Amino acid sequence: MRLENFKLARFKIFIKPLEEIVLPRYKGSTFRGGFGNSFRRIVCLNKKWNCPECILKEKCIYYYIFETPSSLNVSFPQKNSYMSHPFVLEPPLEEKKLYTKEEKIFFHLILIGKTIEYLPYFVFVLDELGKIGLGKGRGKYFLERVENCPLTKFKGSEDIGGDNRIVYYGEKKLFYNDFNIITGKQIIELCNSLLSTDKLAIDFLTPTRIKFQGKLIPELKFSIFIKNLFRRISTLACFHSNNILDLNYAELIKEAKNVNTLDSKLSWYDWGRYSARQDTRMKLGGFKGRIIFQENKDGLLKKFLPFILLGEHTHIGKGTSFGLGQYKVINY
Repeated sequence: MRLENFKLARFKIFIKPLEEIVLPRYKGSTFRGGFGNSFRRIVCLNKKWNCPECILKEKCIYYYIFETPSSLNVSFPQKNSYMSHPFVLEPPLEEKKLYTKEEKIFFHLILIGKTIEYLPYFVFVLDELGKIGLGKGRGKYFLERVENCPLTKFKGSEDIGGDNRIVYYGEKKLFYNDFNIITGKQIIELCNSLLSTDKLAIDFLTPTRIKFQGKLIPELKFSIFIKNLFRRISTLACFHSNNILDLNYAELIKEAKNVNTLDSKLSWYDWGRYSARQDTRMKLGGFKGRIIFQENKDGLLKKFLPFILLGEHTHIGKGTSFGLGQYKVINY
């Protein structure tokens, strides 16, 4: 598979509180936890909820999306029993906690590969979650609308791209199965007009958990960034598009070592969540902030730019379905 064939779809979700909704500073766990529990409750036919032993698991949408087993593709080298989730929930980045009935909340949902076909399930679950409630006190909300976001790129205040398209209108319960899919080809074409210098600055917007030699790292080298990005994108391509990317990883990672860190303002951000499935409190800190890379070989950064821009949507590192590892390329 070539990178040009990679597919994802990006959606903006608008919800209107029906009562006060109280959320934590980092909202990824609350959105992901409520969404996952609702998805399972709605689609699960075996209420024992023991996925690995369920005879329906091979045809179960919940099992595929939330418990993707590595055995689905034995040709891909893996260390974990379960693979990357084929979706990303990007929670609101603001740290405010209280939302009143007069306010609206929006966040983003990214679907990857064949999971795009299951958009109606995601919309239905988000609608049902509003009836159950979200956050402390289970504040209820109304799913107002879902918009499809085309490929955009921001330079300053300029929004380069088309207008959003409504795919779900909550007032009339109308779903429109007509939306844009972002492809690797579009991202590669976008790269041709970007990066006019030998520097690349990246803002990590949410806690980013990247491991090197089995340990979480507080700082980041470009080669480690690229290695983790390759693995993330390759895993998604393999398990959710049934293809392995045709890349010379060893050579590319070797070349990535010729990109140096010019400046780093990364800092550690600690947060935690309670996992009902594991019945334990989990610590999920990661680094946030800005880092600037500089190439020492002409054209080297542009070679990696398609993967870096794609990573803006797929995120990087651990906990991506919670919105972790979100970053933006901020200058070219």
